[in-house]
Amino acid sequence: MRDISSFWRWIASAALFCAPPAMGQGAAPETAPPLFPGGAFVSYNSVFTTRGRTGTSGGIPATARPTFSHEGDFNFTWGFHSDFDFTVLVPIVTNHFDSSGTAPSVGRTGLGDAMLLVKYRFFRRDSPRGTTQVSVTLGPKFPSGRTDLTDNAGRRLPAGLQPGSGSTDLFLAANWTYTGLFNIRRLVADEDFHSLLRSQGTQATRLGSDIESRFWLSYRPYESRDAAREWFVGPVLTWLHSQDDRVAGVTQGGSGGNVLLTGITSYVGVRPGMHLWIGMDWDTAHSSGTTFMPVRRHISFGITQQFRLHR
Repeated sequence: MRDISSFWRWIASAALFCAPPAMGQGAAPETAPPLFPGGAFVSYNSVFTTRGRTGTSGGIPATARPTFSHEGDFNFTWGFHSDFDFTVLVPIVTNHFDSSGTAPSVGRTGLGDAMLLVKYRFFRRDSPRGTTQVSVTLGPKFPSGRTDLTDNAGRRLPAGLQPGSGSTDLFLAANWTYTGLFNIRRLVADEDFHSLLRSQGTQATRLGSDIESRFWLSYRPYESRDAAREWFVGPVLTWLHSQDDRVAGVTQGGSGGNVLLTGITSYVGVRPGMHLWIGMDWDTAHSSGTTFMPVRRHISFGITQQFRLHR
């Protein structure tokens, strides 16, 4: 059946879930399935995030986040078992901070923290309607990123403006994919729920742990006869929660909060094994904290090329 063969090609390009600062899905709409055994892919994801300014004026707060950031994620994934795959993610991060006070703007680029992740699919059920799959992903984020960047006056930037965190953290995710929603064979529901559990890192700072829930409802309006070219598009609803930062053991009240984003995401198969995607999200509602900097706009796009890697 054409839908089943198409579904397996998308499994072959299923990507890593982005850590909460970057947000968004990877290179395929179905986040629950692992890569097929012996398969591999490389992908690049470019993520642009704009945040609101803090309510304080003057210098850069210790809990500051970039008012604008760009993260370029280089991703390698290998399917080493029918229910497992392994991912290496290396980011290059550019952070800019524009103060609402008298402090000058700063912007720096550096290597971010790398992650090693393993995905395990523990449930799959096929039916005439389609396929239901559930998986979990976990792995460490290493303190490989730069934490020594300074402003124009030579002062070290706060931990939240550094490309790296200086901490060893744990990434956890649960994913669910349901194809054939409402018995519409081209309609797919996908839920990505993940968290980055942080420890203390650079400048005696423990950045607030993050939780993200991202629900994507996709429909495939086009598929070529040989299923080599496809188009998926649909709305996205994302909830982000950030805990308060801790600096030198003191909780910085009002630095964390919640954001609700709405947007749209589209994936296109341009040829066998190659896919392009673009997603856009906008702030719909957010909590108000003294130094909380909610995400206001998020844009991501990327490309994936899959290939076979013999075990």
